[in-house]
Amino acid sequence: MSVKSKIKQFIRKKNLNPMNNRKKVGIILFATSIGLFFLFAFRLSYIIGSGEVAGVSLKEKTEELYNGSTVIKAKRGSILDRNGQVIAEDATSYSLYAVLSEDFLGQDKKKLYAQKKDFDAIAAVLESNTELSKEDALKYLNSGTNEDGSTKFQVEFGSNGKNLTLEQKQNIETALAEQEIEGIYFEDHPDRIYPNGVFASHLIGYTDLANQEDESVGLTGMMGIEKSYNDILSGTDGKIDYQKNVSGNPVPGTVVEESQVQDGQDIVTTLDIRLQTRLESLLDPLVEKYEPKEVTAVLMEAKSGDIVAMSQRPSFNPETKEGLELWRNILVEDKYEPGSTIKIITSAAAIQEGVFNPDETFAYPYGGVVLDDTPGNETIVNDWDKGEKGTLNFRQAISWSSNVGMLELERRMGGQKWQEYLTKFGFGASTNSGLENESLGSIPGDNTVDQAMSAFGQAISVTNFQMMQAFSAFANEGTMIKPQYIREIVDPQTGEKKVTQREEVGTPVSAQAVNDVRTYMVDTVEDPTYGIAYDVYTVPGYHVAAKTGTAQIVDQETGVYYTGATDYLYSVVEMVPAENPEYILYITMKQPNTNYSKVAMAEVANPLMKLAMEIKETDVNTQTAADTTAVESNE
Repeated sequence: MSVKSKIKQFIRKKNLNPMNNRKKVGIILFATSIGLFFLFAFRLSYIIGSGEVAGVSLKEKTEELYNGSTVIKAKRGSILDRNGQVIAEDATSYSLYAVLSEDFLGQDKKKLYAQKKDFDAIAAVLESNTELSKEDALKYLNSGTNEDGSTKFQVEFGSNGKNLTLEQKQNIETALAEQEIEGIYFEDHPDRIYPNGVFASHLIGYTDLANQEDESVGLTGMMGIEKSYNDILSGTDGKIDYQKNVSGNPVPGTVVEESQVQDGQDIVTTLDIRLQTRLESLLDPLVEKYEPKEVTAVLMEAKSGDIVAMSQRPSFNPETKEGLELWRNILVEDKYEPGSTIKIITSAAAIQEGVFNPDETFAYPYGGVVLDDTPGNETIVNDWDKGEKGTLNFRQAISWSSNVGMLELERRMGGQKWQEYLTKFGFGASTNSGLENESLGSIPGDNTVDQAMSAFGQAISVTNFQMMQAFSAFANEGTMIKPQYIREIVDPQTGEKKVTQREEVGTPVSAQAVNDVRTYMVDTVEDPTYGIAYDVYTVPGYHVAAKTGTAQIVDQETGVYYTGATDYLYSVVEMVPAENPEYILYITMKQPNTNYSKVAMAEVANPLMKLAMEIKETDVNTQTAADTTAVESNE
């Protein structure tokens, strides 16, 4: 027998021995146990040392299990009128949906889904309480089948089933409960309500979700005050920390407020809801009748610079977004050539320079004034009536709105000196309105033709706010007042107020200059011979100082002026009472239809200014009575 065979026989005998087999198994098990023990000990030591398992922090997981936190959303501040009436405030809106899944059951297997037999009744309730028609509601209810024939868990009801008010929600729930119908439910969403509808909409602005995919982030301002003052209105969210029990509920006595919620601050505007509402109601029929491309109107307290009413057309409803096509606040973002309303500024500057004699006449050259006779670039200026009125003096040049008269005053001052006055009156510079995208406009500079034309409101671009600021000098002894639309900012939690102060921004001319011009402006509406708007702008019981304007409009693409019959920017500025103005009103109307007449803007101006003076008298009388009562009670 070979050695190899002997070895195999030896091994075979040993393996067949039961005792040896048990020893081998025991040795293997013991060695395996020792190995696992050391492996477990090493792993445990690593976990204890690092505090992590598979890259996950055990500490964080423990805190998540036993510690909880809740974000307390800050309430967005309200926007109010000067008397505390709400213009914009936080709210909750609701969208409805129907659960159709037959697996949606309550206790005792109560059916909590919308049953097909109730569809007709559900549709009737929705029709009565939303913008949904019964037909549309049934269409949504019957659309709950998937392509594979299975039933959808739920269906929604489109745009007309969203943005429902709390009252609508409650009415629907009540009506369905009375009929013992289940299956209609609501989701709540952060919202902002604007109870006055179209109401200085481009100034106030609107809000939208900051994150369209996460409503918990809340709202953010998208335009106007809502956007420019978003940080002030938004506030700061708070946070509450607490310990949880095994059910995930807070353990009593463990709630800790880590950071206190800071609600947004309220903004009190200078707007007066009575005057603003009246203005909006007057602009709608004006737009319907004359179909202008754009209209603006601003009513400002002359002494304080507080804007009590302002609006534009086109406009929109900030709650429904209906009409939101024009994304610009025309009053600060648009620059335009103002036309003849600037002639009161030209006249005041000429008086200040000592070159204006109200009784002095000036020559009207045959064929107009030639500013540039370069072939192909001729610039000839005429009066609107081509001089048919005859000889005018400089006082009449204001009331009859003579371009030639203004050119003579500009020539006497000198082009550079006139440009200095335009700068003093704030043109070509920001009014620091605080609103986004404010335009600066422009003044002519060194171009002598443009310098001359700017004296009657062409070849110069301005903004509405710049014009209001310049006009304010005529009611304040020559001192300009910054237009304001914020009265105060109030912290609702502390009651602390930040009050906006009257801000003087320059004195371009003397009191004598503006007082004289204001007197001549009265001729515009009271002089039957030389008043271009004689008996058009009236306020019962008061003299009105007014100046109208008609400016050509440049095609922005070609740089050429439009030539259509009403391709103009019409405007008027008026101050009441003329002797010592309480209010300044400025209206512009761009490119109306051919039905336009000189009384068009008076259809807004006259009733609005009449109401303004009535309110002023009422408020003064009320304050006087209150002061008298206070004095008597102290005696």
